[in-house]
Amino acid sequence: MTQASRLRSLTESGLTHPNVDAVRAPLFAEAGFFLAEDKVQVKYEMLRAHVLEGHTVTESAAIHGYSRAEFYLVAAAFDRAGMAGLLDDKRGRRGPVKLSPEIVAFVRDAPAGLSGADLAQEVKHQFGVELHRRTVERVRR
Repeated sequence: MTQASRLRSLTESGLTHPNVDAVRAPLFAEAGFFLAEDKVQVKYEMLRAHVLEGHTVTESAAIHGYSRAEFYLVAAAFDRAGMAGLLDDKRGRRGPVKLSPEIVAFVRDAPAGLSGADLAQEVKHQFGVELHRRTVERVRR
């Protein structure tokens, strides 16, 4: 994998370091395997520098472009989930709040001729839950 393709992959996956210029750890000084743009690699090396090389938390965080508070968040995530903990959690809600399995089944089983707005009214009447027509249309897909 070339460095350009690696950077493209990191960017597309949302895994680029938010503050590349702040990464001053010697491992990342030269181009090659260690890439300051690789957020997961930088987080791992930050933890390793503290645990194995004896750097203080403050020093390890600073030379890897993170704050002391961020270090502790990264360490806790790593302790909880291993390498997967170094990936950022997805932000925002984990799905529609108002859609119960019963409502989803009702919408999917509804006649195809009903518009999203009409079906949203049916859901309100049947279940007492107000849905936007676009929510109903997304469920139908």
